[in-house]
Amino acid sequence: MNLKSIQNKPVVKIVTNIYVIILTVFVVWMLFFDENSYLTHREFNNDIKELQTWIDYHKKKTAEDKQTIKNLQDTLELERFAREKYLMKKKNEDIYIIEFDTIEK
Repeated sequence: MNLKSIQNKPVVKIVTNIYVIILTVFVVWMLFFDENSYLTHREFNNDIKELQTWIDYHKKKTAEDKQTIKNLQDTLELERFAREKYLMKKKNEDIYIIEFDTIEK
């Protein structure tokens, strides 16, 4: 096999075509080295997913807080909330805090 026989093969003719070479270089450049490369877009998509999770968490938390505010419009619910969360009491009451041992033996 000499050089002439290798050059006459159809695969070699296609691969050595100047347009194919330029196209290959262009595709490799756009996929890996360009500012808007596939790798950069993949990182941005991961960031978008993380931020969407963060937004969903805060929307859920906001809805819970709105429900708590709505419940606190009632005076009995407000009193219960103050007693449970902030350990508040009436003037002539005593509060006993009971802590349970949660460690299994």
